[in-house]
Amino acid sequence: MTHLEAGDRVDAVQPARVTSPVTGLTSAEVAQRVAGGQINDVPVRSSRSLTEIVRANVFTRFNAIIGVLWVIMLAVAPIQDSLFGFVILANTGIGIVQEWRAKKTLDSLAVIGEVRPTVRRDGKAAEIATSGIVLDDLIEIGPGDKAVVDGVCVEADGLEIDESLLTGEADPVVKQPGDRIMSGSFVVAGGGSFQATRVGREAYAAQLAEEASRFTLVHSELRTGISTILKYVTWMMVPTAIGLIISQLVVKDNELKDSIARTVGGIVPMVPEGLVLLTSVAFAIGVIRLGRKQCLVQELPAIEGLARVDTVCLDKTGTLTEGGMDVTGLHVLGDGDEAYIRRVLGELGSADPRPNASLRAIIDAYPDTTDWRLTDTLPFSSARKYSGATFDEGAGGEAVTWLLGAPDVLLEPRDPALAETVRMNEEGLRVLLLARVREGVDVDDPEAAQGVRPAALVVLEQRLRPDAADTLRYFAEQDVRAKVISGDNAVSVGAVAAKLGLSGTAVDARGLPADRDAMAGAMDEGTVFGRVTPQQKRNMVGALQSRGRTVAMTGDGVNDVLALKDADIGVAMGSGSEATRAVAQIVLLNNSFATLPSVVAEGRRVIGNITRVATLFLVKTVYSVLLAVLVVISQVEYPFLPRHLTLLSTLTIGVPAFFLALAPNKERARPNFVRRVMRYAIPGGVVAALATFATYLLAREHYTGAGSLEAETSAATLTLFLISIWVLAIIARPYTWWRIGLVAAMGGAFVVVLVVPWLQHFFALKLVGMTMPWTAAGVAVVAAGMLELLWRRVDRRLPGM
Repeated sequence: MTHLEAGDRVDAVQPARVTSPVTGLTSAEVAQRVAGGQINDVPVRSSRSLTEIVRANVFTRFNAIIGVLWVIMLAVAPIQDSLFGFVILANTGIGIVQEWRAKKTLDSLAVIGEVRPTVRRDGKAAEIATSGIVLDDLIEIGPGDKAVVDGVCVEADGLEIDESLLTGEADPVVKQPGDRIMSGSFVVAGGGSFQATRVGREAYAAQLAEEASRFTLVHSELRTGISTILKYVTWMMVPTAIGLIISQLVVKDNELKDSIARTVGGIVPMVPEGLVLLTSVAFAIGVIRLGRKQCLVQELPAIEGLARVDTVCLDKTGTLTEGGMDVTGLHVLGDGDEAYIRRVLGELGSADPRPNASLRAIIDAYPDTTDWRLTDTLPFSSARKYSGATFDEGAGGEAVTWLLGAPDVLLEPRDPALAETVRMNEEGLRVLLLARVREGVDVDDPEAAQGVRPAALVVLEQRLRPDAADTLRYFAEQDVRAKVISGDNAVSVGAVAAKLGLSGTAVDARGLPADRDAMAGAMDEGTVFGRVTPQQKRNMVGALQSRGRTVAMTGDGVNDVLALKDADIGVAMGSGSEATRAVAQIVLLNNSFATLPSVVAEGRRVIGNITRVATLFLVKTVYSVLLAVLVVISQVEYPFLPRHLTLLSTLTIGVPAFFLALAPNKERARPNFVRRVMRYAIPGGVVAALATFATYLLAREHYTGAGSLEAETSAATLTLFLISIWVLAIIARPYTWWRIGLVAAMGGAFVVVLVVPWLQHFFALKLVGMTMPWTAAGVAVVAAGMLELLWRRVDRRLPGM
């Protein structure tokens, strides 16, 4: 595929494929193209299919290991030694069901937030699904709209398109009829229409690796960390398992079936089989919970990412303030005629077919009552900070060009009108200047803003979001720094932020240094930044990231797209432009900034709880590997059958982990997941293994004769259970009534197994005599004391679970 430079024209014959650019395709022509397969069939990235979900949950490395061992145990041992296989089946089923539920939630929300381009057919414009576009369709576009297929411009009214996500060029490109429009680009100013020339997988954006024009994948420290842990576990398992097999089958002269059962009993607990499952379930339930709050998480790890954010950059309009505005005053400058000014404003409003929020407020306040002829227009642009139009007033009147935009951009620094503007900005009001352009200068002339004659100041009041103050307060309490970045006047933005309780210095971004390090320093010192260009927003995000900050960016307009894409987490409003929704990882479909704390809380719940349960699983892995090593070195029978460790795993890990993984957790997310987990798991596993093996050796000395091996196993099982339940009790802290109840219930369940005769037989557990059971309990108490000391020492060096 040949790379296209911005503004390239295509062969002039191509636009002629549409019989009438005014009416677009007919219904018959659409049906013909659908029948011919000329449709936009690029699959929408949403979530995994059911087949992919089943495959991901069933065909795993550890399921393969467990499956082979399960088949062996079914052949050589009683059913109770094969219980671990049924547990794996249940876990896999739970994982599939929960991820399927999350998929349905994601898909239903994706439909709500789906981009619906406007297509002209049979002379009528209508919104359709992106997949409904066919070759040669005539697609209308305006500010914020994203080109979803490749095409050629047919109509242009001041059309400016940003292709930076494709070409890297930051400056918008002016498009004229005949110019190529590439999918993945988006409109920043003006409007028009283009004819689809490439659809589906032939479109430019569809051919980019990982659909680079849409999104970048979110890094998940949690998933990366778990993958790293599982890799190390596999390396430990293989040599240990081989040694255990040789020890039990060759060195010890035992019955073959019993040796096999004890070998499998040593290998199975090395596998942290439920860890990946619980991570997936925690993410899936997080998606479902957020979905109920109309929050579309386009990438699952984004939940985790926002919980790690320490700096959030906020666009004022649409985030801190609602989209609508109201005109609260008109200040005529000089000896101007207010009635005439009102007519000019009404004509300016009607001249723009796609008005922004400010212009909509002016349209509502000053409806068009003139019959002036519009001869030229200039749409509003975030980079220019103004829009304009030229009118022929008729009846001998001359053609006059007017501009409407930011006073501090259009006026000279010492103009008296600026003092009045600053005063109103300090009150949090938004002020626009209506100015007349010099004679003989076209509205789209780059020099049009120079030497203008100010005519009036239009005063607008923005509607603050009622929930914005509470949300900002939440971030402050969570030590998340908020930076307001806006294209509006810095003083005005600072006043709005102050009303919401956000204090700090207001900085005019036009004076910020271009150097990244210097800009990072200015970003650290300032809180509110005004007159920020779209490219500066992007640079600001990069500057913060260069200081090690994890940055979230919120926004709803096309001027936020570049920053949203580069931020660690991009958050878009559901009512925002198509371009912002396409590049964001999280879309707030209800347009409520107040939903963000829920996303942060959900991420913290996932991270904090998975850290807890990962510790539980890996304590088991560590003591299982170490026990196997000790058995190989000592040349003794492995103390446990699979049924014993299935019971212990279920009561001290499986059931508790499920509840702990889904419990509320408001602890702030901390980095270094692997190091944190292993620094708890290794000492816990080592103490458990040494204490259990010590009890086993003491029992071997104590018991003799028939049934001694079962008695020895029962004593070792008691020690291991008591240590494991103590590990659970430590990890369950800080205690709540239900956590205390959970630990007590697991302990009670084990007591029931020890006292009910048929359960004793089923699990081959029977405590013999009084000496060894009390000795086993005493060893466990000493081990528990050692665990407390080790845990507290780790806490001092690495605080908090």
